[in-house]
Amino acid sequence: MFTVYVIVTVMAVIANTAISVADFMRAGFVLANSAEVGLPRSWLPWLGALKAAGAAGLLLGLLGVRFIGIAAATGLVLFFIGAVAAHVRARVHHNIAFPGGYLGLATAALVLAAAR
Repeated sequence: MFTVYVIVTVMAVIANTAISVADFMRAGFVLANSAEVGLPRSWLPWLGALKAAGAAGLLLGLLGVRFIGIAAATGLVLFFIGAVAAHVRARVHHNIAFPGGYLGLATAALVLAAAR
């Protein structure tokens, strides 16, 4: 079980780090997606910071600070529930799998961290 926890959490750290970098760099796909769901561009650095903080917290959880890892995973689950809700509210379903995938990773990391 510990191996699965490590693999899933490392995947979540990498995924959230990558998307936070894309937010900070204002990548074209990030700008297009945020415009489609009605998200102001000025929010991107803040959202990128939240994703980066979540990734850092997950990493701390892997390094032994269990409560930080659980808190970070919980925060990411809530964050991506909000992202999925934003897609549903805006009726942007063609790419809802992306926030859904991040939500799935964060949920798996949370469940596995809590079960440790």
